[in-house]
Amino acid sequence: MFALLKNKKRTLRLGVFAKNHMTNIYNEILSAKSENRKLLAILVDPDKVSAENAGHLIQKINQSPATHIFVGGSSFNGNHLDDLIVELKSKTKLPILLFPGNPSQISDKADGILFLTLLSGRNPDYLIEHQVNAVPILKKTKLEVISTGYILIESGNETAVERVSQTKPIDRNNPEYALQTAQAGEFIGNKLVYLEAGSGAKLSVPNEMITLVSQYINVPLIVGGGIRSKTEIENAYNAGADLVVIGTAFENDLNFFNS
Repeated sequence: MFALLKNKKRTLRLGVFAKNHMTNIYNEILSAKSENRKLLAILVDPDKVSAENAGHLIQKINQSPATHIFVGGSSFNGNHLDDLIVELKSKTKLPILLFPGNPSQISDKADGILFLTLLSGRNPDYLIEHQVNAVPILKKTKLEVISTGYILIESGNETAVERVSQTKPIDRNNPEYALQTAQAGEFIGNKLVYLEAGSGAKLSVPNEMITLVSQYINVPLIVGGGIRSKTEIENAYNAGADLVVIGTAFENDLNFFNS
């Protein structure tokens, strides 16, 4: 699978995801889903990475089978975000999508943004308030805005997303409710569904939950959080994930894909 990813990544870089990004990112994700091409995003947390210290990380991202870069963090205040994205874009041709925790994490230097609604929680700030506040900022950019239903799944420990959003995740032993939540997001109009265990999660999203959700939604499924090995990535793909996100494990071991 990873050899295939590397070959497909090379094709993406040469054509579909060239630096001018003329092709719609979401349409490419849809195409990948229809062709059963699995995608991989590296999450870069600007709380941990700055433009000045990003060089080695970018080099390793370019050597990995990644097809996308996500940039964002739960509590980041937006400082140095533009500089970090400019540095990333100067050294990689991968599309860069913002993965924001709040409107301060919007940068017109990126290619697109996952416009997140925290469907698993009932905190109005993360259901609609941040989204409303983000609109005037987004209107001044050319970012591709991709509506994303974000669903936090219990992971064995309290994650940063849970603390910051002040919401409880969905019980990892209740895949039916996760599916119901994902389908509600799809009915609302979300273009992507993102099952998230959270950064630094003790446990990843259960494969049984991934399978159930992927079977009964029509939009692409993103899965991330708590994934610490290539085997776990493969398992998520096999369970039905269209795009897998890794962050902490890659940050902690830049030779992740060489081991």
